[in-house]
Amino acid sequence: MRRLPDIPASPSEVLAWVGDHLDGLATGPVLASDIRGGQQAADTALASFDVAGYARTRNEVWPVGRRGASGLSPYIRHGLLDLPRVWRHVGAGPTDDVLRFRDELLWQEYARHVYARLGDATRRSLRFSVPEHLTRTDNPWLSEAACLSAGWTELTERGWLPNQVRMWLASHWTVREEHGWRDGEDLFFRHLLDGSRAANRVGWQWTVGALTGKPYGFSRWQVTKRAPTLCATCPLETCCPIGEWPEQEELSPRAAVDSRVRRDPDVEHTAGPSSDVVSGRPDAVWITAESLGDDDPALAHWPDLPAVFVFDEPLLRRLRLSTKRLAFLAETLADIATRREVEVWLGDPVRVLTDRRLAATFTPVPGWRTRSQQLDIVALHPWRWLVRPHSGPVTSFTAWSRSSGGIRG
Repeated sequence: MRRLPDIPASPSEVLAWVGDHLDGLATGPVLASDIRGGQQAADTALASFDVAGYARTRNEVWPVGRRGASGLSPYIRHGLLDLPRVWRHVGAGPTDDVLRFRDELLWQEYARHVYARLGDATRRSLRFSVPEHLTRTDNPWLSEAACLSAGWTELTERGWLPNQVRMWLASHWTVREEHGWRDGEDLFFRHLLDGSRAANRVGWQWTVGALTGKPYGFSRWQVTKRAPTLCATCPLETCCPIGEWPEQEELSPRAAVDSRVRRDPDVEHTAGPSSDVVSGRPDAVWITAESLGDDDPALAHWPDLPAVFVFDEPLLRRLRLSTKRLAFLAETLADIATRREVEVWLGDPVRVLTDRRLAATFTPVPGWRTRSQQLDIVALHPWRWLVRPHSGPVTSFTAWSRSSGGIRG
């Protein structure tokens, strides 16, 4: 383990820093997305987002100027914008647009509840039997079909896709080409700036029918409706490989479904503390990829303490994330360092943080839980839920919504 040099402020220097100090931990060339990291970038993106028209344009894909998607997800994923703040931001907009956009925020919260409750069990199809591993070794997104090639290019070069394209690629991967969904989910996770196991896995499970039993079919009809310019320029326009709906087999319920899908036996474990739990004076704030915003409860409560971030070397060697993701994190850490002391380390987080008295924000992901149990956290602060977890079913978004008991945003 070693402490890394301070991260420079300029984007080009950040990229060089990633290449110098995280070399060998990522996949692909050292590239950055045009989506910048940092609190200032997040605040600007939120201030620029006008929810008016969202209900009509949220699913538009190409040309890019037609898109109504907010593009806020990278900042939400890393805690630069929490869901309650984004929920409040759109409150004065047109009713239909506000309701539709807030529904998408609730999907994000639902995914977090599923992951917080089930953890690594989400690596399996939760309700219906769907192939999980590759049956072939090719990548069906590497195609001359404009809709597929454009989606793959944007994923790998920019690290972000509107939800409609994610559904197209996931459906083509699984429903039409019969690849296992876990492998496609891993590819998404490697490249997406907003890649989280919570949202990514729920999205894939919904698309392939593992949650509902009804796979989402993808054909030329959706492309013509949402991205008409693609078909007009596609080299396969007259021999379209997605011209018809894919054949779909009826899915069978899994023989053994995790009982926690229907009922949470330990809601407090899932949700974490509802108020601060302080047993002593910390000497540093431990931050992770989920807690990088100025409003993070631990960072906000202890403004004079150094923030400590550890690039988890064993985990990164296994995940092989794109450099776009690492550059986004580095830019965000450099931004935090303009307002407070930041220590950036490379190594095993438990080894780096052993013997330090820490403040931290509870984080509903398995890796954080495992590591936190081995550390001396003397000040634990609650996660800012949009809807606090409950014991009711998470079998579907609808079932979860009915049990949620209202929004506290």
